[in-house]
Amino acid sequence: MIRAGKTPRWYVLAAALTACAGCAVGPNYQRPTTPTPTQVTRQPQASTVGSTSGASQQWSSNEAIAKTWWEVFGSDALNRRVQRALAHNPDLDAATAALKQAQENVAAQRATFFPSAQLSYSPSRQRDAVGTLSPTLTSNATYYTLHTAQLNISYAPDVFGLNRRTVESLQAQADNQRYQLEAARLTLAANVVNAAIQEASLRSQIEATQAVIDAQTKALTILHDQARLGYASGLDVAAQESALAQARQSLPPLEKQLEQNRDLLAVLCGDMPDQAGAPEFELEHLTLPVSLPQAVPSQLVTQRPDVRAAEENVHDASAQVGVALANRLPQFTLSGAYGSSSTSFTRMFTDDNVFWSLAGSVSQTVFDFGALKHKQRAAEAALQQSAAQYRGVVLGAFQNVADTLYAIDSDARALAAADDAEKAAERTLALTQKQQQLGYVNVLALINAQQAYQQARMSRVQAQAARLSDTAALIQALGGGWQGSVVSN
Repeated sequence: MIRAGKTPRWYVLAAALTACAGCAVGPNYQRPTTPTPTQVTRQPQASTVGSTSGASQQWSSNEAIAKTWWEVFGSDALNRRVQRALAHNPDLDAATAALKQAQENVAAQRATFFPSAQLSYSPSRQRDAVGTLSPTLTSNATYYTLHTAQLNISYAPDVFGLNRRTVESLQAQADNQRYQLEAARLTLAANVVNAAIQEASLRSQIEATQAVIDAQTKALTILHDQARLGYASGLDVAAQESALAQARQSLPPLEKQLEQNRDLLAVLCGDMPDQAGAPEFELEHLTLPVSLPQAVPSQLVTQRPDVRAAEENVHDASAQVGVALANRLPQFTLSGAYGSSSTSFTRMFTDDNVFWSLAGSVSQTVFDFGALKHKQRAAEAALQQSAAQYRGVVLGAFQNVADTLYAIDSDARALAAADDAEKAAERTLALTQKQQQLGYVNVLALINAQQAYQQARMSRVQAQAARLSDTAALIQALGGGWQGSVVSN
């Protein structure tokens, strides 16, 4: 029995352990240092990219990337596709579930900061051996029912921060999963946008190829008529037939790419390939954004979710060093039990049937052949590894942005040249057709003009698609506006 005015020793011990619980061994996390260049590319960016009509873009330092950044292309069909992909893509569902799992692990570990209690009730029917020297009951009854109810409470004071470092590690893992989810969302949206641009490009290339086939078919018909009248030779007819066959041969690969691209779009949206639907994207319906977001080097490491995920790996590794060090220090446990045991359920909690116990324990590994020491060293090496990997991700992010900026400038100039080349080839073809009809040039000149125009038109379509893709690639490289999203913890 505890006398009034006296403080139990285990209370003093618990208070002392609680007072010691303010420190956590191991390194406190600090963000790794990263390079901070004044600019991403070797030369300063020009204020305007592109000079052709309707294809110029300006850099805007105030241009914030919206969460729904794909809307800058001005296509309702594209907006619907991206939204459907974000709602039904299985990879995104898996990443969401992984985040939920990590968050629940954090919540479960946080529960170790508090005492745990278990309540049990155990009834049993028993029989003592007849003639036993020491019967269980004072009544000497041979048969009896024993009721036992017990409350067990245990608590492990976090003296050296083992639980806190473990929670810190799990929280870093949860944050890593959150950033991975945002990176998956960004990648998925970019893949849908690029697939839509590719579909529009392929449809334009197929249309251009079909137009060339129709023109060459018409030219072949004219040559057959001229050959019957003696105005064209068999060599001219054979050359035109060869050119027509080559044009027809170039069509099936484009159609194959289009069908495969439609399958990709369907799967990205969580649908089966047979649910792809009819093609719905055309280059004329995709608007090239006028403003481009500025690439600010100092903000890049905080904007990209993959960089933030790599940083959380460093945070996790730092906490694991503290976990390894705390495991080498003494571990404390407090436990208590209160219960009652009686042959009568109604008399279980009378004073003479109640039992209780209080206990404290401390354990310390004194000899383990260096296992805990080497685990700590392994954790420290893992911290160095994750820090190096983080620097690699940061360098890769700067390279990604720089490559995209160079691509935007190069593809803008390529589109301008391709647009001029297509217009020139179109004029050349029109003049050659008139001259061939009047007999001033032979059919070979017309075939060459047709092939030149076909190649010029194809190049312009591909360059136009590349400019649209470059904008999507830049937004993805800069982080894609994920900062505006909210993921619950």
